[in-house]
Amino acid sequence: MIEALAPAKLTLSLRVTGVRDDGYHEIDAEMVTLDLCDRLEIHPDSGGEADVRMLDAAGGDFGAAPPAAGNLVVRALSLAGRGARVTVHKRIPAGAGLGGGSADAAAVLRWAGFTDTVQAASIGADVAFCLTGGRARVRGIGELVEPLPDVREQYTLLLVPLSCSTAAVYAAWDDLGGPEGPSGNDLEAAALRVAPELAAWRDELGNATGQTPRLAGSGSTWFVAGAHPGPNRVVATTTERSAPFT
Repeated sequence: MIEALAPAKLTLSLRVTGVRDDGYHEIDAEMVTLDLCDRLEIHPDSGGEADVRMLDAAGGDFGAAPPAAGNLVVRALSLAGRGARVTVHKRIPAGAGLGGGSADAAAVLRWAGFTDTVQAASIGADVAFCLTGGRARVRGIGELVEPLPDVREQYTLLLVPLSCSTAAVYAAWDDLGGPEGPSGNDLEAAALRVAPELAAWRDELGNATGQTPRLAGSGSTWFVAGAHPGPNRVVATTTERSAPFT
């Protein structure tokens, strides 16, 4: 059995630079990996089949993973041409804009020795960055990953108890006419349209820290610089490129 860590990604800034003919949005973003991680147990002994189970933070079983089209870990195994029994112990919330599913898929690809970021992005836009890790400028639909010098920083994440659909947020951005986000994330106004209750959570964090919170990707996590422990908050530190597995 091999254990692999799947670090969350935090999008520090995100500009939407265009929309392709196929409907995918192109971005210019800065992303970092954090020491908030899922943990994967990989058993490469399943006779060539993919067998994936998800466990929540309390150890509860989500049951068998969805079919390949809806599960990034299964798709990663297929892309790498590998079979394995994988158990994912989740700490990264789903729909939080922290790339949890993409991080899990990237961990599987690293285990399999798969390094092609363009192909990695074909199963999920954030998978390419999560495969590289560290700190990077990310462009295209996510497949162009330019590593930047690592900088050790702390951020406080406010984990809002709701899930934002990335597709719905991008659709709202289109409907709004493609606004530019004043805090560095062009998707912020769109996420607030999709989930107006996000505003109250933003204001709570802002009032508590004296900072202007930024939205993580398409949401729903708000974050500020520095360590500010409190309810529903996680203090996380940026990590270097390599994500360990044993």
